[in-house]
Amino acid sequence: MKFATKILAGAIALGSLCGTTAVYAQEQDQFIPLMTYRTGSFAPLGIAWADGKIDYLRLVNAREGGVNGVKLSFEECETGYATDRGVECYERLKNANGGASGFDSQSTGITFAVSDKAPVDKVSIETPGYGLSQSSNGTVFKWNFPLLGTYWTAADVMIQDIAKREGGIDKLKGKKIALVYHDSPYGKEPIPLLKARAEANGFELILYPVTAPGVEQKSTWLNVRQKRPDYLLLWSAGIMTPTAIREAQSTGYPREKMYGIWWAGSENDVKDLAAVAKGYNIITIHNTGEAKGKVFDDLKTYLFDKGQAASSTVGTIAYNRGMVISMLQVEAIRAAQEKFGKGKHMTSEQVRWGFENLNITEDRLKELGFENMLRPVKTTCENHMGDDWARIMQWDGAKFVATSDNWYQADKTFVDPLVKSEAEKYAAAKKIEVRDCSKEDS
Repeated sequence: MKFATKILAGAIALGSLCGTTAVYAQEQDQFIPLMTYRTGSFAPLGIAWADGKIDYLRLVNAREGGVNGVKLSFEECETGYATDRGVECYERLKNANGGASGFDSQSTGITFAVSDKAPVDKVSIETPGYGLSQSSNGTVFKWNFPLLGTYWTAADVMIQDIAKREGGIDKLKGKKIALVYHDSPYGKEPIPLLKARAEANGFELILYPVTAPGVEQKSTWLNVRQKRPDYLLLWSAGIMTPTAIREAQSTGYPREKMYGIWWAGSENDVKDLAAVAKGYNIITIHNTGEAKGKVFDDLKTYLFDKGQAASSTVGTIAYNRGMVISMLQVEAIRAAQEKFGKGKHMTSEQVRWGFENLNITEDRLKELGFENMLRPVKTTCENHMGDDWARIMQWDGAKFVATSDNWYQADKTFVDPLVKSEAEKYAAAKKIEVRDCSKEDS
């Protein structure tokens, strides 16, 4: 499905004046700040991601008049993926327009920085597929919501898929698995899970940090060629990803033995490489980028046909993920209204309750038009991640396709002890009182 690619002239003019795109709030509007990175080395991912988030919010306004009549307003704040700029955006927007409904911080580094601030400011941090993996523990991280999955989910599912290819988990013994990772909090997140897996499953874990932004990787791949790992996990984003795939080709490392994290798995990462990337595997928390289903029909009717959509990246993986993130935000607002009053503006604390009480069923996904993209998700006081379904896709030279019909979930025998121990360490270090969910209002 191909749509028109016009951007509202008013939004362009506003962006040129203040560096943001905004829909200004009316008195009763629900304000959603949008941290984005349309510039910098991660821009190829960030642009489509931001467009998907914005278009879904516009769709809800155009199609439904907002959430039970409460219009959604938003404002972009460009971070360039820089932590200091992200903190500036957070501080400027947290109390704007009646209070932020929650921040999708769009960066693990920014998430680390604002997670200490969120409990004081009483504003939610929504991090679908990223952030602090231990923040799925809601008894410690009251204001963090790593919805749909964490980096420990991703690392564990990658190991499961490798074991399946090898013929069983016992076949991992003696194998060599490398992690080529962005040398930042983001890239380091999967290491504790992979170390636990390596010790339990008997494979050798080889770590290769890559200095940001990741344009210079020759020494890393010379080491890869020397060590010849059986499989390689790639924790990258932006320009680092196609650079890694090109280096894999030049050193003769098979792309079908590579697994990219979901932020290294969008069409922008591989489309210019075409056959060079053929066989490259990625993990994703939703289905591939396809413009099929009710939500895309609605986008066409309410936005694209009227020239009111953000970009031509509709249907790509990154765009779809942006829509998913905004949908989760909107459904948290909707859940809050069910408890605190339909058609009313929700405070940041009320929206936090909505995030903690999400119950997006199969029927609800169909109503929203996301049934072909997501599995159901339900959060609780203890579980701020919800359900962590993920699947493996592979680049066929022209598009990403599912390698099987199977969805995976992380093995709780590995993930849960890590979540518990790391959350307890965090609580002790930050002097956080652990919540007793049995005494919480539900």
